[in-house]
Order: sequence, then structure tokens, then C-alpha cells
Amino acid sequence: MSRMPSLAEVNAFFEEAFPGSGARPVITGMREDEAVARLEAGPQHLRPGNYVSGPTQMSLADTVTYVAIFTRIGITPMTVTTSLNMTFLRPLIADVVIAKASLLTLGRTLAVAEVEIRGEDSARPASHAVVTYAIPRKD
Repeated sequence: MSRMPSLAEVNAFFEEAFPGSGARPVITGMREDEAVARLEAGPQHLRPGNYVSGPTQMSLADTVTYVAIFTRIGITPMTVTTSLNMTFLRPLIADVVIAKASLLTLGRTLAVAEVEIRGEDSARPASHAVVTYAIPRKD
């Protein structure tokens, strides 16, 4: 297992690795096998009705899973998504969106996590995802 990066290191990685991605979530919490992200939802994240869009929620699930994996293997840029299955449970109307990823399994080549997404002021999840990542081989 590699050293777990700090919150500052992870957020700096996203700034450097994805410079043109615009408003991105901030990683606000990490511990082994878990990560939490916070997104201030702007107009670009909304669909008609002021709902946080499905693509925004999927991107958030993907991002927070990436970081949950980093808690175990360190920042590994070429760890890539292989599957993302999202279930939308209810409309998400929120100024701030919280996503929490928890690793279910981490093997040599694959990691699987589940993600819960909710509005910051709500205890009820708006969506649930299961995300699988491929981990690059160490040659």
C-alpha cells in the first residue's frame, strides 16, 4: 500500500491534471477506503427544473471513486473507469452536492466502490452508483 495523499495533494492533482474542466468538486474528506467530495452546483450543472443533472452526478461519482482508490494506492493517474452504474432515486435540487465513495473491494487489477450522492442539507440519498476502475499494472 502506498502513502495516502493529503487533501491538498489530491485537490492540487485535479487542478493540474484536468486544467480545463471548469467548476469541479473539492475533495473534503478522506480516510482509508473512503472519500467525500463537495460540489457547489452552478448553472452548468443543472437541467430544466433546477435539478442537478444526471451527467453531473455521474461525474461526481466517478471523481470521488477515483479518490477513494487513491487512499489505498496513492495518486495513480492512469487508474481508469471501466464501469459506472447509476441509480437515480429522487430529484436532486441542491446548491451544494455531497458524494461519498466507499471501496467494496480492491484487487491487483480492479477496484469497486459504491457511491451515495445527496444534497448537503439532506440525509436522504438522491442517487447511488457502483463504480469499477482498472488499476494499471506495476511493471
